[in-house]
Amino acid sequence: MSIEVTSLPDVEPRPRKVAIGTFDGVHRGHRAVIEGADTVLTFDPHPLEVLHPAATPKLIMPFGVKRDVIEGLGVEELVVIPFDREVAKQSAEDFIEHVLVEKLDAKQVSVGENFRFGAKAKGDPAMLEAHPEFETRVVPLIEVDGETVSSTRIRALVAAGDMTQARRCLGAPFMVEGTVVQGDQRGRELGFPTANIVPDDRLAIPGHGVYAAFASGVPAAVNVGVRPTFESGRGVLIETYLIDHEEDLYGKTLRVAFVERLRGERAYHEVDELIAQMHRDVEDAKRVCAGFTGAG
Repeated sequence: MSIEVTSLPDVEPRPRKVAIGTFDGVHRGHRAVIEGADTVLTFDPHPLEVLHPAATPKLIMPFGVKRDVIEGLGVEELVVIPFDREVAKQSAEDFIEHVLVEKLDAKQVSVGENFRFGAKAKGDPAMLEAHPEFETRVVPLIEVDGETVSSTRIRALVAAGDMTQARRCLGAPFMVEGTVVQGDQRGRELGFPTANIVPDDRLAIPGHGVYAAFASGVPAAVNVGVRPTFESGRGVLIETYLIDHEEDLYGKTLRVAFVERLRGERAYHEVDELIAQMHRDVEDAKRVCAGFTGAG
């Protein structure tokens, strides 16, 4: 059964168990909030994009990936609040009365203990608990290795290339999705044809380096960076070599799940040196992917 995605203005009331949050990354803490809910209420765009554009963080997930991950948790409906300045002005009480009670007919509401809502973020879990129309479930923050799991922590891990710790916090591998674009065929000339994605500037990407990954389910060696051996004049690229797999991917959407960082990005004086290193990278990526058992 596929998840139903509904914009809040189009929602029909029905008894719902609702989990509320921005849920960027759908990490372990978010999963604890969503557990047992049949409906997830989220915001798009990210509220900070509207309220403080300069402070908007790099998103861990584009909306399509978020939708699919939430669907994988058994949620039936994803209700999206189109966040704008009007929504930002709505008082917390108004949000409870008009959105949760009238529009959604919520019978249970789940939030994280640090959830804030309504104009000037005046609404909190205690305000929800004071409402008898629904049961409120307040979920404590989750810790991994003695530190709170948060989207901020995960962004820092991803930027540092620490895919193992990022995965422990997310509960699944960090993923990047994008449309495969025409490259300069450099990889093909070297014997390693790559599917290239130009990363969306609004999204988090792993720090520069070479990674073992799965690309749409296929083991892969992935380079994130600007290719220091060649003066290409290009910006950052995510170059994915799908191991033992040939397919024309131009124009198609590729989803890359990062497993482990193999090495940093570095320049080679001789092309032969680079090719020898790429062979080693592919063997390393094969080994890592073969031993990969899943989350955490």
